[in-house]
Amino acid sequence: MGRFDFRPQRVHQTASQLFASERINHLPSWHEVIGTIPPAQTLVRTQPLQHQERSRRQRTTKPSKLFQPQRVVYEEDTLRKNFFGDHPWELARPRVVLENDGRDAERKDWSLVTQPDRPIDGESVIQRQMFLLHGNPAKGQTPDPQMTPAKAYDQARKEFYEMRLQQDIERRVAREEAMATGAYFGKTTLQIGMELEDKIFEEWKAWATAEVVREEQKRAAMYTGVDNDTAALPEGEQEVEAALGELDSAIPAKGQEALGGAAIRP
Repeated sequence: MGRFDFRPQRVHQTASQLFASERINHLPSWHEVIGTIPPAQTLVRTQPLQHQERSRRQRTTKPSKLFQPQRVVYEEDTLRKNFFGDHPWELARPRVVLENDGRDAERKDWSLVTQPDRPIDGESVIQRQMFLLHGNPAKGQTPDPQMTPAKAYDQARKEFYEMRLQQDIERRVAREEAMATGAYFGKTTLQIGMELEDKIFEEWKAWATAEVVREEQKRAAMYTGVDNDTAALPEGEQEVEAALGELDSAIPAKGQEALGGAAIRP
């Protein structure tokens, strides 16, 4: 039979040969219909998705790698990697995951980077860049034939920066208006962080100064012959320690023996 079984496709031919050889007395009821209207190929089981061609020289250690699924790659993934690689702090902004179901391009008009029902973020830049590259065929919007990924990225970034600048100006004006009417704002997170950093820096500065003085005293003691403990004392106390050292050297370690006189007292 070989590798593939083609018997289901030869049912009409087989039935005709059996009837011609008188192995069956009458033709089946479907014989004439199948001969007139053969089944379409779409009703036959389709071949499974073939894997990517691998080099014959490349040998796999495990046969199970043959059944691994295909790698799914989307164009948006490359654009996201490029944008968030240049703007990593955009990932730190709070975001509601449920606001995007992956089909925004079908319901929204990305001819503008801003949308009335969602805040602007990095995903807005991605969708805007996709619109500039491919347009929206469902709405009859065609892209510019001279548009390249680099030009689309630059244009989407420029529009994104303008909106971020506008938001910063609005927040600054709102703060000034609130302060003009008597509102009080505490320290910002940036100010609190700078104060903590200054505190740690002052502690390190005091420790570093003490370490430098100690190292200088050790270096001075190496050239003057004075031990480190004496070098660390003030000048007046160093003289007292030197005098005590001379006095200790003059006193013998044991008591002197008695010279003359009676050895035993009467």
